Amino acid sequence: MKKLLFQLDTDPIPNTFDVVVAYDAGVDHVTPLGGITPAEVGRLVEGVVFTRPPAAKKFSALFVTGSNMAAGEAVLAAVRGQFFGQFRVSVMLDSNGSNTTAAAAIAQLAAEVPLAGKRAVILGGTGPVGQRAATMLALAGASVVLTSRSLARASAACRAMNERFGIALQPAVASDPTTTAASLAEAHIVMTTGAAGLELLPQALWANHPTLAVVIDTNTTPPAGIGGIELQDQGTLRHGKRCYGGLGFGGLKLELQRVCVAQLFDANDRVLDAPEVFALASELVRRR
Repeated sequence: MKKLLFQLDTDPIPNTFDVVVAYDAGVDHVTPLGGITPAEVGRLVEGVVFTRPPAAKKFSALFVTGSNMAAGEAVLAAVRGQFFGQFRVSVMLDSNGSNTTAAAAIAQLAAEVPLAGKRAVILGGTGPVGQRAATMLALAGASVVLTSRSLARASAACRAMNERFGIALQPAVASDPTTTAASLAEAHIVMTTGAAGLELLPQALWANHPTLAVVIDTNTTPPAGIGGIELQDQGTLRHGKRCYGGLGFGGLKLELQRVCVAQLFDANDRVLDAPEVFALASELVRRR
């Protein structure tokens, strides 16, 4: 039976990246649907849960994408709300590649550096990747500060993740060199997850930092989000700190996304969100 994946993208035009990766994961047919809101979910879910017999329901799956994390979470909640009994299919949330990108970076880091008890700062952290990276660091035992140029936005993002995952992210402002430096006080790990092509952390603020040990940038579009590191850095030592560039964990991210998509078709009851994706990433790293 054909493996069918329905991509529910919250943006008007579905992204092509996820379509390519899905086919590379072995899906037979991908149907990208854009502009999805919770209002459209009912009829879409009915179409996949009522059309195949129980043993074949695992060959249909849903993949929630798009650039807005809150919108993606709302769609995921609406999807799960439509399921009952055996009338369900597997579903994955990866708004803006957030879960797979964050999981690849944090799982790779966790294999090299103990995270429990460390203080981590996410600069530009209110987007999908930043929220999920902060969540995964917290779930791994780190004390996490999530920053934004706006304290209100940082507070809202922290509140949402804290309520969703039972963690304790702390908000902070990082809008200029002074506030950025203040947010990094006593930090061991800093990660930038801001908009592409925007430097959030100049080299002068981290090169001689007394406690920083790990510097991670998720940006793959020049200029880097962190001054003084290279896209391909993969634990490269610079100024005595372990540095990771945006492409340093790119291979693992792609492998992880393919594995996640493939696992949607192993059963009809999988829900892949931050904890589940991070667990899969950690397993991939252990096998390497």
